[in-house]
Amino acid sequence: MVSEGAEGRRTRTLRAELALKTLTTDLDSRERLRRVLEQALVFAGATFAGVYTSGEADLLCLVESVGVPRTLYGLRDGYPASGGAPVAEVRRAGHPVWLGPEELAAGGDSRRLPTGEFHLAALPVRGGGCLLAVSEHPAGFDTDDRACLTLIAEAVAIPVPDEAVAGEDLPAGSFDLAMDTGRVEVGGDILTLFGLGPDDFDGKVETLLGLTVPEDLPSLMSVVEADHMAIGDRELEFRVLQPSGPPKWLRLRGRLLPGGDGRPARLVGTVGDASQLRSGVNDVARVQRLAAALAMAGTVRDVSQAVVAALRKPLRADRIALAELEGDRLVVTVLDPPEPESWPELWRQEWRSEWPDAPVRTMPTLAAALREGRAAIWPAGTDLEPALAEVGPGGLAVLPLSAGGRVSGACLIGWDTPHVFGPDERALLTASAGLAGQALMRAHAFDAEHELVGMLQRQLLPRRLPKLPGGVAVARYLPTTAGLEVGGDWYDVIPLPDNHVALVIGDVQGHNAGAATLMGQMRTALRAYAVEGHPPDVVVSHANRLLIDLETDLFATCCYVDVDMEEGSAWYVRAGHLPPVLRHPDGSTEIPDLDGGPPLGVVTQAEFPMSPLRLQPGTVIALTTDGLVESKEADIDEGLDRLAHGLAVSDPAHLGLVADALLGNARREDDVALLLMRYDGLATRPRRENWTVWRVPEAARHARRFTKRTLRVWGVTEEVDTILLVVSELVTNALVHTDGPVRLDLTLVNHRFRVAVADSSPRTPVKPTSIGWEATGGRGILLVEAMSVAWGTVPVSGGKQVWAEIALDR
Repeated sequence: MVSEGAEGRRTRTLRAELALKTLTTDLDSRERLRRVLEQALVFAGATFAGVYTSGEADLLCLVESVGVPRTLYGLRDGYPASGGAPVAEVRRAGHPVWLGPEELAAGGDSRRLPTGEFHLAALPVRGGGCLLAVSEHPAGFDTDDRACLTLIAEAVAIPVPDEAVAGEDLPAGSFDLAMDTGRVEVGGDILTLFGLGPDDFDGKVETLLGLTVPEDLPSLMSVVEADHMAIGDRELEFRVLQPSGPPKWLRLRGRLLPGGDGRPARLVGTVGDASQLRSGVNDVARVQRLAAALAMAGTVRDVSQAVVAALRKPLRADRIALAELEGDRLVVTVLDPPEPESWPELWRQEWRSEWPDAPVRTMPTLAAALREGRAAIWPAGTDLEPALAEVGPGGLAVLPLSAGGRVSGACLIGWDTPHVFGPDERALLTASAGLAGQALMRAHAFDAEHELVGMLQRQLLPRRLPKLPGGVAVARYLPTTAGLEVGGDWYDVIPLPDNHVALVIGDVQGHNAGAATLMGQMRTALRAYAVEGHPPDVVVSHANRLLIDLETDLFATCCYVDVDMEEGSAWYVRAGHLPPVLRHPDGSTEIPDLDGGPPLGVVTQAEFPMSPLRLQPGTVIALTTDGLVESKEADIDEGLDRLAHGLAVSDPAHLGLVADALLGNARREDDVALLLMRYDGLATRPRRENWTVWRVPEAARHARRFTKRTLRVWGVTEEVDTILLVVSELVTNALVHTDGPVRLDLTLVNHRFRVAVADSSPRTPVKPTSIGWEATGGRGILLVEAMSVAWGTVPVSGGKQVWAEIALDR
């Protein structure tokens, strides 16, 4: 829609009448009809205008249209002449019909009316046809709009279809296709465009289709197959292959003529070189190309870049900017050209980070255009505020991007040299604004959803990896670049007692919020089972049963590695996942080829065998998901070999750089998770002894005697009485308050002596808050707390372990 101020509105009808009179008479009838309809876009605020006329089989058929595709409003190629559609009513009654959203919604299926937030006008034209126009302005067609549409309806002259008979001589660029046999008569210029000579063409349409670019063949087939093409006109652009150089763009304009009385349906029309035709920036093909680009745009930035690519070159504009409207500010999303010096001084003052953030109040003319919601065009020499005048000194167009009844942004297009705005450009601007506004609204919703799911996944993955005794671990996660959805890849590093570390990596089926949520559940479950002290096969088996009990349709794969940082050994379990890849200190690599179990959540009574790994100081363990090693071009085995080679040539001293290098060439058709750990070995290995405490009357004395003997062997002479007291209290508590076996573990490392007593009860000892003078028990934990620098409990398989640490003097 176009608005040129109050003065322009007062004279709009006169200017429309003048424009219609100045249309040249040497145009062919179809071209003149198109130019007449374009005036409805320019002067009547319409986004679509078309003409329906009588066809065969009691149909009113669409013979020409301009603006956005009719399918956006649910309009059809044809309507029964005896039906209740507006075009049929106008043809019978002979007077205009003006319908708003309420009337359209109330019409129902009986009148076969489209519904939506737009206004529809139907006016009779000469020859028994109807002019149909659509407006998205909230107020619909005002008085001046209706006057302009009346003038346009009076100027409409319906073209007579070309009823050329197959076999007769055709104009150079014309064709005539029989839809039943596929035989086609073509002019000489068409053969030249396809690179054929008269003797090389056999008269079959398949021969011409075989010379087109394969990607364009589906759209062509939709035209030349009778089952797919409705009565009326079609126009599209396609490419034909050349002996050398890039394919050539051609433009087809055709009309399907219905058969009857034994005559087959025929497609007649023209084919021309797209580069030699008029610019036609408002033609259906260009609008369709923009619509296709916007359909593929997922984010706000993608929408903006698609509009820039579709408008700047065809309009020969010097600069173009797209901005979102946030409150009273325009936040620019794309500038072309991007250099700050190409834009007004005020914009450069408001530059914040990458793009400017301009207040609308500094540009009242722009603010007025946004409030009105219509495209505004100012030619060269218009008196505008500097912030706008410097954008387009030779001409400026402002397109409010509206959808859903609100303006969500604006597109500014500027020229440096004086620019003449023709009806073609005005129509293209109007159509582009509507399409971009709808796409921008979809992109906002998509961005919000993607940010929500992405935030969910970021919260479910570890924020940082723990510091490991005798090793270093790094992790990387990359979402897929094939789409904007997030998946279920995860990793985890779990510190365990006795200098053990669990490395976990997994992948939940799917790429959506459900997969990300299930990923968080599986990560939490594996961590909980691991901390309880279960061996790797039990941890994975418990997670498998949990996933089955959740009754989800998704499954997960997982690789779990339990590393003993003291001994340099590890056990790993695979549940349908890739094996770990090892890089040894000498640079050689190893991919263990041992059996694993099925994916989690598939088989209830599945077995998950444990496999051993031997580690030397300097060994790197690499765990990854299939997104890094599998692609359309290579299978998993090739990807694992490539990963192993990348590890072999890397420097494990800088593990973060190694991870970045391995991800540098990732194709990322899927999410990628990568976990690396370098085993360095403990600088000081702990000394350990353990004792099974028998349930005999002198069990505590035997435990103290074992502890005293161990201290003497280790050469510990400090805090001996304290240690023996702590051992006596912890062993006595376990014997008195639990059943089953009791084990005493003693550890010495870095001048700290650790006493740990494990039993089969999961209940944590409770420290009493007050003890009466007559009480005979309850002081043991208080004594342990007083005599040790730290104490606590940890779960172990089937029970718990109570521990206390005593600091030794150096």
